[in-house]
Amino acid sequence: MKQYKVKITSSGATFTVNEGETVLTAALRQGVMLPYSCKNGTCGSCKGHLESGDVHYPFHPPLALTRAEIAAGAALLCQAEPTEDLVIQAREIAAIRDIQVRKMPVRVIDKTLLANDVMRLKLKLPAAQRLQFLAGQYLEILLPDGKRRAFSIASPPQMEDEIELHVRHVEGGDFTGWVFDELELRNILRIEAPLGTFFVRHDSPDRPMIFMGGGTGFAPLKSMLEDLLSHQDKRPLHLFWGVRSQSELYLYETARQWAEQHEHIRFSTALSEPADGDNDDTFHGFVHQAVLQQYPDLSGFDIYMSGPPAMIDASRAAFIEHNADRQRIFFDSFEFGLDVPVRVLAKPH
Repeated sequence: MKQYKVKITSSGATFTVNEGETVLTAALRQGVMLPYSCKNGTCGSCKGHLESGDVHYPFHPPLALTRAEIAAGAALLCQAEPTEDLVIQAREIAAIRDIQVRKMPVRVIDKTLLANDVMRLKLKLPAAQRLQFLAGQYLEILLPDGKRRAFSIASPPQMEDEIELHVRHVEGGDFTGWVFDELELRNILRIEAPLGTFFVRHDSPDRPMIFMGGGTGFAPLKSMLEDLLSHQDKRPLHLFWGVRSQSELYLYETARQWAEQHEHIRFSTALSEPADGDNDDTFHGFVHQAVLQQYPDLSGFDIYMSGPPAMIDASRAAFIEHNADRQRIFFDSFEFGLDVPVRVLAKPH
């Protein structure tokens, strides 16, 4: 099998990519931890720059790259397959290097309807196994037909023998429909975890944090916030949660209690489609607009956001215009992926 050599200029790390393999897949396989989220080319988390060499995209054009960016040498490493040896600029993440990605069976021990279209699943880990992960990471459920469905872990790492997921029912979504209508308690699922590079950074402990979630993008933020509380982290933190209507704030009381019980935490909501009778204290509009209303200058903040790609893209652009440091914006972008072969995986919620 033909192989290509890849070198990362910042660290000097090298690895090989098999013919027909993406740069990201090969890097992760060999312990080179590059940032990623959606794995389907829509979020841009894995964007790097080609210093030399060339790549191609065998399944579809890279949605998160413009033609100008491609011409300038940018590449989406989750989709790019080398056609020759490469030298690239890319960020490496050390914090997850020693965390083992594992496959294991889990048992469904709870199904609770949190809202009309959100189901909480609790999954029991095998008695002899524990799952080490960083708050904010996600798992993939392995399906019998070879497909996968990915969900952020909503519980903190301190819950050693259980995992919590928030599953939103999507019209036409076969898997989410099956979860709502057919999945039974005590059913066994197979998972692969942990995955993703969305987690709280601790290299700047004096910087206040903004957490911003859209819909079930609340799930990884819940895990991150509960983990911070368990470690008595007192950095100022403002949680923003954006949904269409008030009924979709499926764990509103939980978030409100965090703010009431801890002086360093604030909680705000935003409704994009408010109705008569909705809470007058909430912001009416998109959630990133609610952030900017309260923080017109974002130069001093670490920003963590999770939700649909459209929300992430609009928010990043707006926040950078308001002085946010693009290196201190961390995000998890998820949505149903394109209909592509299994080895190009989406991260739907």
